[in-house]
Amino acid sequence: MQQIFRVSIAILALISLFSCGKKETSNATELRPAKGDRNYGGVFRMNESENIKTLFPPSITDAFSYRIANQIYEGLLKFDQEYLTLKNGIIEGYSVSEDGLTYTFNLKKGVKFHDADCFGDGKGREVTTEDVKYCFTYLCSYNAHNLGFEVFKGVLKGADAFFEATKQGEKPRSGIEGLKVIDKYTIQFQLEKKSSLFLYNLARPYTYIYPKEAFDKYGLDMRVKPVGTGPFYVSSIDEDIVVILKKNNAYHAFDSLGNRLPFLEALEIRFLKDRKAELLEFKKGNFEMIYHLPTEQIIEIVEDALNKTKQGQYTKYTMQREPEMSSHYLMFNQQNELFKNKNLRKAISFGIDRTKILEYVLQGEGFKAGVNGITPPVFDGYDISKIKGYDLDLDSAHYYLTKAGYPEGKGFPKTVIYLNSDGERNVRVVEEVQKELKDNLNIEIEIQVLPFAQHLENAMNGKSEFFRIGWIADFPNPENFLYLFYGKNVPTDKNEVSFPNLSRYKNDAFDANYDKAMATTNLDETVNSLLKAEQVLLNDAGVIVLWYDEGYRLLQPYVQNFPNNPMQYRDLSDVYFANPETPTKK
Repeated sequence: MQQIFRVSIAILALISLFSCGKKETSNATELRPAKGDRNYGGVFRMNESENIKTLFPPSITDAFSYRIANQIYEGLLKFDQEYLTLKNGIIEGYSVSEDGLTYTFNLKKGVKFHDADCFGDGKGREVTTEDVKYCFTYLCSYNAHNLGFEVFKGVLKGADAFFEATKQGEKPRSGIEGLKVIDKYTIQFQLEKKSSLFLYNLARPYTYIYPKEAFDKYGLDMRVKPVGTGPFYVSSIDEDIVVILKKNNAYHAFDSLGNRLPFLEALEIRFLKDRKAELLEFKKGNFEMIYHLPTEQIIEIVEDALNKTKQGQYTKYTMQREPEMSSHYLMFNQQNELFKNKNLRKAISFGIDRTKILEYVLQGEGFKAGVNGITPPVFDGYDISKIKGYDLDLDSAHYYLTKAGYPEGKGFPKTVIYLNSDGERNVRVVEEVQKELKDNLNIEIEIQVLPFAQHLENAMNGKSEFFRIGWIADFPNPENFLYLFYGKNVPTDKNEVSFPNLSRYKNDAFDANYDKAMATTNLDETVNSLLKAEQVLLNDAGVIVLWYDEGYRLLQPYVQNFPNNPMQYRDLSDVYFANPETPTKK
């Protein structure tokens, strides 16, 4: 207990913590009691293996930025951290018409934006429905930095027409037909058709609410100058080194006991690339959480942490382990001449041993080998075992390689796989893929590692012909994975950005099944159509699924009220630190 007391006191220093660029020394003020044996105070320190790309909501496409932005912004709705069900964000409530086409939302009164110099007096003002209209109008406008139109495309009445008009340089004065401000706190949406995903989309990062004043003043600098309504605001950003978020003392939310949130004084996010270094800092008490353990130490750490019958070096920590809504895969740019060849894609798909990658390269740091479809096996009622995918089959690999025009690999051109490092895990996996393709097919592939932001930018702009990528759901539905291959999102111009369909995959049968799934509210019909679409994708070898992920988190023993979930959706507003004399809760 004395050790917990020392650590609990040590984590609360703010003076040394906020000194620029210095390694923190963890001195602290005392925890302050709140209702229900909870405490105010403390700095929650954690690590991300990749730097943020942007904190401007319409441009957020990566999990690293999303996890930080979720502490700064809110939307009309948000997810429950434990169960991933929808709950109110900045609204009091909403209603839906009997025909399912009209949604009316009532904003919560008194919700304020963070204090910022974009406001005349520097004080954050109250959020109104005009702010919602402003943000959603931007989402329906053509702009290279707006990647979120997908949430309203084909769903919100008049959204498509407004988008096309702005693409031609116009801005209709009438605005978006289906977006109506009723009064200061009431806004209404009229849909073109029923949508089972509409509410989910209002909890995604694209639909976070920010003030017009911020975009007017900062423009695209909002990538590092975000202004939201969330429990924390940005105090400082030293890119690729540290992001400091401080407590929003005017935050509007309270917990079930009547405590104003958040409990924590600040968040500190570091960007160590090496997982062994991250684990060492965690063991020193310099991080409150570690996510994604060093691959070569996973078995040892998990066995030690879960064995509470003896005192090991990890037994004092809280171990959280969860199969994730996450898949890792290789993609082809299918507008590239080489990878238009379906037989080549099939040959490569059959030439990779996914089980070997999971067991020997990842050493079990995954939930299941990716021998089925792109959708991970974590969604109730969606059975991916029905999807016939690929695993090592050398006879088939050589058969399709010959059909592709490269018998025994002869004449295969110089090709590069692009990837980001992610603490070297991705590098080890792709090195194994490189070796297997050489040994099994006599295909030589080079490897090029890029910073994550550049890697994603290249993929979106069609500059990478073959690349490794991963996707973790930003809402809990298998559709979130199939939408990545929806052909109607692929631009006709090869030089235009293609997102989220990075592979520029197009198949009319896939799109027809996807459209059918989205057009019904019958769950069985939706699942059946999505499974059919997914099988079309795999028949085309449109993607090489490698593995489905499993998340491992270690928490310091004093961290409370921080449940894990398959999306790695994090809401630190309700997290608090335990007193040293209080038994910790798991």
